[in-house]
Amino acid sequence: MSDLDLLLINPGGREQIYQELGEELTAVEPPMWCGIIANNARIHGLSVQIIDSEAERWGPQTVAAAVAELKPRLVGLIVFGHQPSASTQQMVGARIAAEAIKAAAPEQRMIIVGGHVAALPERTLQEEVVDFACNGEGPVTIRELVAQLKGETPDFAAVPGLVWRDGETIRNNLGAPLIQDLDTELPGSAWDLLPMEKYRAHNWQCFGDLAKRVPYASIYTTLGCPYKCSFCCINAPFGKNGYRMRSPENVVAEIDHLVKTYNVRTYKIVDEMFVLNERHVMAVCDLLIERNYGLNIWAYARVDTVKPHFLDKLKRAGFQWLALGIESGSKHVRDGARKALKDNDIVNIVRMIQQAGINVIGNFIFGLPDDTEASMRATLELAQELNCEFSNFYSAMAYPGSPLYAMAVEKGWALPESWSGYSQHSFDCRPLDTEHVGADTVLAFRDAAFDAYFTSPRYLDMVTQRFGWDTRKHIEQMTKHKLKRKLLEGRAPLRIDALESAA
Repeated sequence: MSDLDLLLINPGGREQIYQELGEELTAVEPPMWCGIIANNARIHGLSVQIIDSEAERWGPQTVAAAVAELKPRLVGLIVFGHQPSASTQQMVGARIAAEAIKAAAPEQRMIIVGGHVAALPERTLQEEVVDFACNGEGPVTIRELVAQLKGETPDFAAVPGLVWRDGETIRNNLGAPLIQDLDTELPGSAWDLLPMEKYRAHNWQCFGDLAKRVPYASIYTTLGCPYKCSFCCINAPFGKNGYRMRSPENVVAEIDHLVKTYNVRTYKIVDEMFVLNERHVMAVCDLLIERNYGLNIWAYARVDTVKPHFLDKLKRAGFQWLALGIESGSKHVRDGARKALKDNDIVNIVRMIQQAGINVIGNFIFGLPDDTEASMRATLELAQELNCEFSNFYSAMAYPGSPLYAMAVEKGWALPESWSGYSQHSFDCRPLDTEHVGADTVLAFRDAAFDAYFTSPRYLDMVTQRFGWDTRKHIEQMTKHKLKRKLLEGRAPLRIDALESAA
């Protein structure tokens, strides 16, 4: 056994998750939970290293060889992904990595942690070759497990949040208490343990100057979310709906460090809902305005949380993009997803944000339970009317940990056959059937909507005027990438160009 207490691994798997899109168009994001768990472990006196196999482009055999050489007391596979829905699809890479590690170092103790794991802890331990799973957010469980492994006779029943094998029986311990003092216990990532030169922003965040995708960092200011959207699994690791905040001073101290140490000016705020608590948001803005770093930040908001008096400060603080969860063009479908908004409210808020000089990313979902072909068309029509600077088009998935997953299991709805099928961009992607249309129609519509939106002359002309010809050419090149879909094999491509006139 070496002197290394803890080795945290961010598993890869981009090829199965994104197909060929992962090579250029997607972001390479710092693994936030690897970083904050590592920081927490060091605060409590543990020695820690991180392997970000995704950023390093290490295959599973290379990762396994490194583990065998380092011989840590505990390996932690951290499978949170970069937004709540990404954890399940990351299980593909986690499984491959775990199997390679066990083949190279059969005695190596290994725990798996993440949103998907917290949603399905016992099933995860049954299916994977790891020794332990975690039913919560991770830091306390990992620390306490390392402490037990340092002893001669570990007592796994004493580790809060641990899921473990007691002979042939799987034990699921009571969850660890949520960390409340974020400034002291989870004060940002262990950036010195990460390959900072290898992270890059999403292409759209740097429209107008794509060379500025690097350097890049993603940080959090809050954990959890008070809302209860049916399709969201954000709170699976936390056990309840909730909302914990770092102090604005602590948040901006981390940005100070990233600017001064790594010259990072391009950021993502990882919070599921940053624009929510006015005092918190405005205090972060005030501190950033004082520093005048010239940042390019993007963050999540809701149409009903963006207030007119927020926008000037957000813009001056460096918030260049806000992502809005609009979801559907049908009020009936939005109500079923617990998003009670009116179309005219959505349009007015989007225009207000744009008039403040902030770009908007519209997030839209096709295939929510009440969706019909007509309501999916209404969603695309709303997207084209809004003509946001960028839009994400999703097909509805019942992600483990979401109310929609519980409903799907209860009602026996068809779910993806593998965890990679939960990826929006994978070959075997399989969204939910709705009450009115099949999963193949939903997926075909989603892919066709993407093409219709990003090849629209109205959208391309707006982008040219807003960001220049280089960005337009980049988007035109982006739309040449066509995703291969197992579910759509043998089916003629769906074309919905006629909706152009409706915009």
